[in-house]
Amino acid sequence: MPDAAVSKPKIAISACLLGEQVRYNGGNKESQLCSRTLSDYFDFVSICPEVAIGLGTPREPIRLVGNPDAPRAVGTVSRDNDVTERLAAYGRQIADELTDICGYILMQQSPSCGMQRVKVYQDNGRPSEPKGTGIFAAEFIAHHPNLPIEEAGRLNDPVLRENFLARVFAYADWQQVLQAGLTRKSLIEYHTRYKYLLMATNPLQYKTLGSLLGDLSQHELHILATDYFSRLMAALKSCATRGTHSNVLQHISGYLKQSLSAEEKQEMQSLISQYRQGVVPLVVPLTLLKHHFRMHPDHYINQQVYLQPYPENLSLRNAL
Repeated sequence: MPDAAVSKPKIAISACLLGEQVRYNGGNKESQLCSRTLSDYFDFVSICPEVAIGLGTPREPIRLVGNPDAPRAVGTVSRDNDVTERLAAYGRQIADELTDICGYILMQQSPSCGMQRVKVYQDNGRPSEPKGTGIFAAEFIAHHPNLPIEEAGRLNDPVLRENFLARVFAYADWQQVLQAGLTRKSLIEYHTRYKYLLMATNPLQYKTLGSLLGDLSQHELHILATDYFSRLMAALKSCATRGTHSNVLQHISGYLKQSLSAEEKQEMQSLISQYRQGVVPLVVPLTLLKHHFRMHPDHYINQQVYLQPYPENLSLRNAL
């Protein structure tokens, strides 16, 4: 995992979520999770596309209208105020400029920044089903398909929050691998670190990606690495379950079978079972596992990002 104490990963974020007064009514949508908690661990790049394209504050609100697959962003009072192309162009511009970020947190339901479920109004004045994507967000996402991107509202869900932040740090780790100079050795080492995290989120892709890297000599390195990382980031979007976490805990605890007493093994198995049943959170069996590996170090297990995919003080696994 990248050393957050040395260099904080950089995340783009909708400016209103940091408390900036950039909304159409001159207000904000401050997220305390972002502005007070995550700001300790990330360097934020604050963006408001509506302000950036020259819309004032306060201003006439805009909304999406027309075809949900290709909506227009127009003023709610004057539909002649069409800012679709300006928002799209700014999305492409920012996508080209922000090559060093590790994630993006967007404002939900925004006609510019909403990632999904944005209302698209029809001629009868009612929103359509299905809903659409904000104009700026759609352009940006299309240019960065591997980047971890999430809406602020969804981050209130502890499972989605944990999944997103694990992906952000995995992306940051990959950036460091590329900056250091990609080699076959560094690619294998990266995959090795993420094996158990991948097993917890997507067991099928755990096997597939292992096979993909089975014979590196038969492939051009950078083409293979690009394909590998795209598949990895897609696989990590799947949220781990109590069942898949329990399976990983069992696998990892197997490395202690020669080191623990019968009583210690029984305690470990009991906690894994209690976690699977929903009696205790994930942090409980993990804390015991990490304690045992401090007493009985194992080089392979110590490499595993799964044990600590992000700074411990985020306490994300207390709620899983």
